[in-house]
Amino acid sequence: MRNYRFGIDIDGTVTCPTALLPHINKEYKTNLILDDIKEYDLTKAFPVDEKQFYNWFRAAEEHIYDTSPPQTHAKAILESWQAKYELFYISARGKNVYDTTFNWFNREAIPYDHIELIGSHHKIETAKKHGVHAFFEDKHDNAVDINEELDIPVILFDTPYNRMAIPDGVKRVANWEEANEWIKRLFPVENLVK
Repeated sequence: MRNYRFGIDIDGTVTCPTALLPHINKEYKTNLILDDIKEYDLTKAFPVDEKQFYNWFRAAEEHIYDTSPPQTHAKAILESWQAKYELFYISARGKNVYDTTFNWFNREAIPYDHIELIGSHHKIETAKKHGVHAFFEDKHDNAVDINEELDIPVILFDTPYNRMAIPDGVKRVANWEEANEWIKRLFPVENLVK
């Protein structure tokens, strides 16, 4: 029996935080790298009209999500967790990319128990509704708000755009292996990836 349920963001958490950059670089003829992205709002990293960027992104998002690579070790660690923990993905993606999202999870063989696309970065209510015991996120304010509102540990995947101060209940990690180490300490069970 699985006693714990994890809430897991998809983009920048399960997928590489650099997944969008090749698409932006191609469309806007830029050479952005992850270190150039100092804010979650990508339009702050290069001169672009926000409305035009939003329209381009909406037109390209299915292709972007379909081609996003998973982070290193994410699949192996999530596979090792599946027998012990329920894996509930809660994403700001909209329902318009529902089929693309499920196809990606199935093609990449990333395990899941539930995937919910809420179309908003406000994940607290959904996390509360599903009674998650921990959350995995790359957006700084989401990580802090979820931790403070739900009083659960949040694993924050480190990126240049989320390096502001964090409370004790938010654990900053560089990769999925470090996330796994925190989970072994916070929710000890047998048979996790060593």
